[in-house]
Amino acid sequence: MNKTEFIREIANKTGSTIKDAAAFVAAYNDVVAETLKKGDKVTLVGFGTYSVKNREARTAINPMTKKEVKVAACKVPTLKFGQGFKAQF
Repeated sequence: MNKTEFIREIANKTGSTIKDAAAFVAAYNDVVAETLKKGDKVTLVGFGTYSVKNREARTAINPMTKKEVKVAACKVPTLKFGQGFKAQF
């Protein structure tokens, strides 16, 4: 499912227009991103928790050249699904 199909499905399930559903998806993405940038978590009970993890600096291997490459430390957004969501599968 791509973004357009996702928005269309939300519009169908909520009885709203595609334009309103697209605005909802954009707002959802913005709120999650802004909250993570502040260093806070977003916890949606029954779905999961968005958070930011620190990834340590490391040495990796370039698969094309087989040479070692230094990868700098960085922050990575993560999503850990909750038990309620996992139970659906």
